Amino acid sequence: MKLVSFCFVNGAMFNSLRFARELLGLWLVASLNSWSSMATPLVASLSVAAAAMGGRYLIQAWQAFKARPVLPRVRRFYPGGFEQQMTRREAALILGVREHAPVDKIKEAHRRAMVANHPDSGGSHYLASKINEAKDVFVGKLRGGSSVF
Repeated sequence: MKLVSFCFVNGAMFNSLRFARELLGLWLVASLNSWSSMATPLVASLSVAAAAMGGRYLIQAWQAFKARPVLPRVRRFYPGGFEQQMTRREAALILGVREHAPVDKIKEAHRRAMVANHPDSGGSHYLASKINEAKDVFVGKLRGGSSVF
């Protein structure tokens, strides 16, 4: 047995299923019209929310970047070659000391450089002679000229 209900709208009797379908259709049309007018504020609010979340992420990343341990910077190599007559500046660059360093620091720097570059342990004769010449410039035993090479 099929039950069909009827309703009265403005004094007329309508089949309730047909009426519901028509009402639903009107509601969908009305909601689509209101959706297009509500899309702009919705998109704007979603954009603001995304920007806020992105900003929060950037702030956290920046704080993590600033909190990282500081690594010692590696010295850059001197880009130029050797001069004809060695100066105190060039000698300081070779030994890795200041131009007005005390004699004990110069001797310690000379010892470290010679251990690293000694010809008997695979180092270069040319570099060893330049290291010795740099020490002689600082100590004051310059032998009348520059390197043999």
